[in-house]
Amino acid sequence: MKTFSAYRIFEESNAGRFIELTLDDLDPGEVVIKSHYSSVNYKDALAGTGQGKVIRRFPCVGGIDVAGVVESSQDERFKAGDEVLVTGYGMGVSHDGGFSEYVRVPADWVVPLPDGLTLHDAMALGTAGFTAALSIHRLEQNELMPENGRVIVTGATGGVASLAIAILAQNGYEVVAVTGKVDAHDYLKNLGAAEVLARSELAMGTRPLEKAQWAGALDSVGGEMLAWLTRTMQQEGAIASFGNAGGIELHTTVMPFILRGIKLIGIDSAATTMPLRREIWRRLSVDPSSFDTSGGLRTGLKPRLPAKTVHTVSFDRLPDTFSPMLQGKSVGRTVIQFAPAK
Repeated sequence: MKTFSAYRIFEESNAGRFIELTLDDLDPGEVVIKSHYSSVNYKDALAGTGQGKVIRRFPCVGGIDVAGVVESSQDERFKAGDEVLVTGYGMGVSHDGGFSEYVRVPADWVVPLPDGLTLHDAMALGTAGFTAALSIHRLEQNELMPENGRVIVTGATGGVASLAIAILAQNGYEVVAVTGKVDAHDYLKNLGAAEVLARSELAMGTRPLEKAQWAGALDSVGGEMLAWLTRTMQQEGAIASFGNAGGIELHTTVMPFILRGIKLIGIDSAATTMPLRREIWRRLSVDPSSFDTSGGLRTGLKPRLPAKTVHTVSFDRLPDTFSPMLQGKSVGRTVIQFAPAK
């Protein structure tokens, strides 16, 4: 039987390595995909190096994203040759994932590639872009509009936050980026941030309510940062929370919620239902210039990313991407390219 290369993570070493597999070695599923691209997320770097308790079942092929072409399908919704993508669910965590030349997944996880995106585009976005777009979608459903005021994005050089800045700016929002990286200000302004704040210089205060500053917020930090956001939102402001880099505890009061009516929205991109998942990917395939407020939402969320924002590396260099990401030395998105079929 034909073999192929995969990056599998093992319990005994609590890290991963390249091995040769066959389709029979992969977890079951109705759809087999020939991988063209994957991407590297912070979660992937933790799993691949054993620095985080990410993998729920060993051994497991890593990678929470993949885009490619259907090789075979036992489900009538898909046929050989279809271009598709998969992000989230249990892929790369409890089900063999996208760091493999072939991927086999349940048909219910598969999203047809929308018109307006290439397979490379899909992985330049990946889980990070999907999470950013889902966050903005949820904020819009809670009445966020550019005319309401400034939107703040924390942990701004991270994959989700970087893409969120680009999407928001291209949709007319005035974006304020918060970062701990002193050398990242030009990068963030190039993405579209109108203002960049140094995290170390923020005056957070201690009062239950501080000066109201933000109409919306996208937070990847959690902890003290998220607590400060609750105290500084404008009346009826909304926060999308999707990360905990600064801690999992939240120390705040009910005052922002009952006196300013703010909303705190949790973003779980991995478990998003398929109808909403397909809608978010559709919006990510549409340029913001195609303005349409049907249904109360702006249609286009496809970011126009500066060239230096996306880095494409070959599959064999996958392990080299983990340490820089975990050390905070990487910015933007890293796309993994598989060798063309011979």
